[in-house]
Amino acid sequence: MSSTLKEILSIILESAEDKKALDSITLDLRKITSVADYFFICSGESTTQVKAIADGIMERLKDKKIKLWHDEGYEDARWILLDYGTIIIHVFYKETREFYNLEGLWADAPQIEK
Repeated sequence: MSSTLKEILSIILESAEDKKALDSITLDLRKITSVADYFFICSGESTTQVKAIADGIMERLKDKKIKLWHDEGYEDARWILLDYGTIIIHVFYKETREFYNLEGLWADAPQIEK
C-alpha cells in the first residue's frame, strides 16, 4: 500500500471515529477484485449519525483535495456509499449492515489493522 493510500485510509478512519462510528474495518481487495483496492466499512446507530459520519469523511477528504467520484444512499441514510476510486466507503445503519453482511460476502479479503 502506498503511503498516500495509507494516509487516506487513516483520514477516513479518524473521521469516522470522530463521529463515533461503530465497528470500523478496512478490507484489502487488491488480490480479489478490480472493483476497488479497499472497502472501508462502518456503522451508525441512527440515520442522523450515518449522515454525520459520511459528512465528516467527505469534508476531511475534500479538504485534502481528494475527489469523490460518486455517492449513493445519502437521502435514506441506511447505506451511504462513497466512491473514491481505489477506496469505496460504506457507512451503514447498524441493522442494514447486519442484513447485507459485506464482511461475509468479502470474507476472502484480509482486514487492514487499524
